[in-house]
Amino acid sequence: MLVRDYMSQPVLSVDPSTPITDALKTMRDRGIRRLPVIDSGGRLRGIVSDRDLLHAAPSPATSLSIWEITYLLGRITVEKVMTRDVLTVRPDTPVETAAQLMVDRKIGGMPVVDGGTVVGVITETDIFRLFTTLLGAHEQGIAVTATAADRPGVLADVTGAIAGAGGDVRAIVTYPTDGGSMAGIFLRVTGVAIDALTSAIEPHVDRIDEVRDA
Repeated sequence: MLVRDYMSQPVLSVDPSTPITDALKTMRDRGIRRLPVIDSGGRLRGIVSDRDLLHAAPSPATSLSIWEITYLLGRITVEKVMTRDVLTVRPDTPVETAAQLMVDRKIGGMPVVDGGTVVGVITETDIFRLFTTLLGAHEQGIAVTATAADRPGVLADVTGAIAGAGGDVRAIVTYPTDGGSMAGIFLRVTGVAIDALTSAIEPHVDRIDEVRDA
């Protein structure tokens, strides 16, 4: 899974000389939280978030009049509040690498740059969308969470048992649990009743934590 397949595109950007009021309006109108800042030569100069823009606005406790505030905001440009040290990724960066970078750096998105040109933006929303796809959130079926010994072949045993009961595994995710000594298994299954599904899985796991129609 590569960034190019999940990034947001085409790129909506602003020029460094854009007033922050215009940039904030663009974000609100388009339902986005950050904009790459690209100059007339197509070079990435920075990135600006809605938080950057709101922090640049006067405090609600200011004694300035609304006309004075409007005048001042109109004179503040994106260049004055943007983040200049921009972390970027390439289109062929693995999605999990991009997600880990966002977690480590505590940022909500990064421009995707190819050959010096910004070709997209990968955001936390894009990652969440992928996450729901991996969990099969849009599929109708039975959601099962189980805990099993972290040993080679456990997934083959579980999925083989499901297939033997007539079920079709539509999504499967594993993760460490119980301090890393056990494996958590999430499955979304169709084509089989709950009772038959639990009966098929039980011999191959330590416990079934949750079963529900979803």
